[in-house]
Formats: sequence, C-alpha cells, structure tokens
Amino acid sequence: MNLPHVAIVGATGAVGVEMLLCLEQRNFPVGKLTLLASARSAGKRVTFRGEEIVVKELTHDSFEGIDIALFSAGGGISLEFAPSAAKAGAIVIDNSSAFRMDADVPLVVPEINPQDAKNPPRGIIANPNCTTIISLMALAPLHEKFGLESIIASSYQAVSGSGAQGIIELEEQVNAIVSGKEVVPKVYPRQIAFNVIPQVDSFTENGYTKEEMKMQNEGRKILGFPELKVSCTCVRVPVYRSHSVSITAKFSKPVDVESARASFAGKPGIQVVDNPAEKLFPVPLDTTGKDDCLVGRIRKNLVLENALDLWVVGDQVRKGAALNAVQIAELL
Repeated sequence: MNLPHVAIVGATGAVGVEMLLCLEQRNFPVGKLTLLASARSAGKRVTFRGEEIVVKELTHDSFEGIDIALFSAGGGISLEFAPSAAKAGAIVIDNSSAFRMDADVPLVVPEINPQDAKNPPRGIIANPNCTTIISLMALAPLHEKFGLESIIASSYQAVSGSGAQGIIELEEQVNAIVSGKEVVPKVYPRQIAFNVIPQVDSFTENGYTKEEMKMQNEGRKILGFPELKVSCTCVRVPVYRSHSVSITAKFSKPVDVESARASFAGKPGIQVVDNPAEKLFPVPLDTTGKDDCLVGRIRKNLVLENALDLWVVGDQVRKGAALNAVQIAELL
C-alpha cells in the first residue's frame, strides 16, 4: 500500500507546528509531506524526521496528489481553499469553525464518534472547538453510562488560545506592571495580566459569546444528541497553555461518585486524577504538551438531582486542536 501524501496548511503557525510534532511523535505513515502557508512564510525551512522541508505558498493548485490535507490557518482560509483540496481528491481535516455545523460535514472526536469520519460526503471532516473537545472527553464516558441531560460549565482558557499574540500580550503586560509602566491592552479588551476576562470570542444576540454557544451546538452534533442543553461561561485567564473547565452535568439515571470514576476505566485519552485529601487534582501545567485530558474533583452536586460536579483540564493546542486532527487522519 502506498503511504499517504500529507499536506499541512498553516504549517508555520502554532497548531501547524504542533501537527507536525504529532505526526512525528506518533510515527504517522507519511509517504510525502507538503507544507503550505502564506506568501510571507513561503521559503522557510522546517525539519521533519531529520529532513528539511521548504514551506510553499498556498494556492488553489497546491493539492494535486495530496491524500490528506490538515488545515490550521483560520476560517477564511479554510472556506477559500478547503473545497479546492477536496476537489483535487484530498480528504480535508479542518481545524477552523468554518464547516463544523454544516450538516454534511462530520464533526469528529476519535475517542467518541470515530464512525462519523468514514466517507465524508464533501471530502471534509471538521475538528471541533478546543473547549468542546476537552469537555466531552470527560463527559462522553459519563453520558454512555448515565445518560447526559444538561451541562452548566465555566471554562478557564489559556492565552495561547488566541495564538502567539495572546502569549506576547500576557508577557508584555506582566513586564510592564513589574517595571511600573502603563498597561495597554491590544489583543484583549481588558488587561489580562493578574486578571481574568469573562469574554472569549464575540457576543451574540442572546448574551452568550460564540465560544460559549459552541459547547452546546457542537456537543449536540458530536454526541448525536440534539436535545442536549448547555449553559456556559467562557473566561480568559493568565495561563500560557491548557484550558480548564468546571462542569455540572445532570443525568437521566442515578449517579454516584465511585460509579462515575469507574466509567473512565479503560477509556483512551482521559485519566482520573482525583484525590483531594492528597491535593491531587488536575491543573493546566499537568497537561501542557501531553496527549491525555485529566478529570478530577468529581463530586455529587448539592442542588440538582442525578448531577455531578467535575473539573477537566486539557492542552488546547494539542488534544484541543493538532492531536485530534492527526487522530482523525489515523482513522482514515
């Protein structure tokens, strides 16, 4: 069997670089690798498995002979170029929000709904939002056993979720404060250093942000559960990498803590770290650069019947983006 010709669109961005790392670390069977980016990045050299590869400029003619195209360059680029890749015969795995809610584009988390990746009608498979992926990694095993009804969640999202500029802004503001200089926000609407901002993405007419609505809309599609109800508040926090989510999950069946913990046994991609007496619970630094999501602080909710509170953490650049896309490619 011929090994696949793989392309990465947005190869010099943070997620594109992480995709390259995942391909190498997981020994993905790459026959040939093409790296694509904007004209500004074309000509750069990137090392993959000891070999230097020159980044090429992305055009509509870039996909001849490509089998799998991993897109990580923003929704506008995906909308413009993904159809060209699919038309050339490639299967597109798109990390942007451009196609997630299209009825004929599968939205896939390989540990949850791998069957949806088979034979995508338009040749495009969508990668879900990072916060949605991390949350569902913990919720899917519970849903399988107890029947999920609703979610109330608050996310604590790292600045790298805004790209490299988010990290730069946090560093610059910390340095300014330490030096007694004025803080001037650029990326975020308010100071992010030593602060939290209860806004991720733009607000919609119902008062929720687009990021907050993704948890419900994408969760329904991934779980195949259109009745799922979600209320979510997404918060940007001064952490470099890895998102955390506090979740209250209500179920249709009675649930207890020990049974909930047991439901994660043997499930790939999720580990239980839950011993409060020993100060063992997940924190962002525990998952940074790691594949698995961590779940802890599992306890009975004191207000709602058949409900649990839990805390889940995952690297949003890795499992929330690059790794999930590479795992979809592995399914193919």
